[in-house]
Amino acid sequence: MQERYIDKNMPALISDLQKLIRQPSVSAKNLGLEECARLLVQMMKKSGIRVEILRLGKGVPPAVYGEVISKKNTSKTLLFYNHYDVQPEEPLELWNDPPFSGRMRGNKIYGRGSADDKGELVTRIKAVEAFLKTTGDVPCNIKFLVEGEEEIGSTHVEQYLEKYQKKLSCDGVIWEFGYVDEKDRPIISLGMKGLLYVELSIRESIRDAHSSLAVLIENPAWRLVEALGTLRDSNGKILIKDWYREVDKFTREELGMIAREPFDEKSFKKEYGITRFLGKKKGIDIRRAVVGDPTCNIAGFSSGWEGPGAKTVLPSSALVKIDFRLVPKMDPLKQLSRLEKHLKYKGFGDVKVHMIHGEAASRTKISDPFVRMVKSAADESFGKSIISVSSAGTGPMHSFARVLKAPCISVGSTYIYARIHSPNEFARVDLLKKTTKCMCKIIKKFGA
Repeated sequence: MQERYIDKNMPALISDLQKLIRQPSVSAKNLGLEECARLLVQMMKKSGIRVEILRLGKGVPPAVYGEVISKKNTSKTLLFYNHYDVQPEEPLELWNDPPFSGRMRGNKIYGRGSADDKGELVTRIKAVEAFLKTTGDVPCNIKFLVEGEEEIGSTHVEQYLEKYQKKLSCDGVIWEFGYVDEKDRPIISLGMKGLLYVELSIRESIRDAHSSLAVLIENPAWRLVEALGTLRDSNGKILIKDWYREVDKFTREELGMIAREPFDEKSFKKEYGITRFLGKKKGIDIRRAVVGDPTCNIAGFSSGWEGPGAKTVLPSSALVKIDFRLVPKMDPLKQLSRLEKHLKYKGFGDVKVHMIHGEAASRTKISDPFVRMVKSAADESFGKSIISVSSAGTGPMHSFARVLKAPCISVGSTYIYARIHSPNEFARVDLLKKTTKCMCKIIKKFGA
């Protein structure tokens, strides 16, 4: 019944997604967040969901809360977590269509947020709508929490969870996204890595100088490069003392699951135009690294002249942005302290360390019944699904698990090469349809 409704109403799903894409909502620029939240409220109300705006205070983007109380089964509550903010659209020149156009070409809808995360959000709204329009009820209580800061680190989501803990109480959380691999198999992730995002900076002189003075004035860019060289080796292993101290080894069950996870090395290399993996990883080592290895990544470096052509300048300062991916039991603040001690020990006490964001990692146990239920629904909808011990990405899953004390699982519609965070981001219409039906099955099974 619900599946027929979804088939018949796909044009409405596509139209709603296009409307959301056409409303810019860039958290990094504080652009369009209030407007997008209000648009979302209208959209959810039209689907039959009771909606309200949650607020923390001035300057904090609103969160959208949705709720449908089951008339038959009020003992089980499923929470959908999503976000309405998107990444900045730059570089504009690399887009084939305007980034907020929502242009549809064949089986794809293009635009910033089409996949991450507005496409995913629409599938959940439409799944609930399918029940309400066909039966007038839902098999279990449904709640939505849609925030507006995920793309800048979910700065206030934990405060929302703490303040509205009773309102958001639930028995299980379907996370904001889920990848679909090259063979159209959904990848069900049971966790997310944590994150420590920092800026390292150094100032050597009061102003830029002529580069001929490099014989007398130390170049801060070189100083920072030398400091960076002490953080990790050429294979990606982090060299900071005690960095891996709390990290647990994978259990036998987790290793077995990792070994069974598919990974198409050839298509991955082709997609990114690379010829080898870091550290010459092969086979299971690739899979283990993706789900369970901490990382030290240079996300950006700024110093001196960065425009076209030549300018013989000796910069006065240099700055580098680094993100460290963390795994369970790694505390971002403890790792920050270890980074600071390392730099001082190596003779780089003059390098200033500024923490931008920290997030702990989280994993749902493989043995949790919620895992089997979600996999069953995904198998029925897609033919086959893959369980992954953890996503390689980061989100505030640890906060949800800690505050709400509920298992969190990622499953969704995002094609693995959908170019999220890049120009020409897209959502596939066929996967949106399958995922909406999958969400219906999850709701039904959860209620049962």
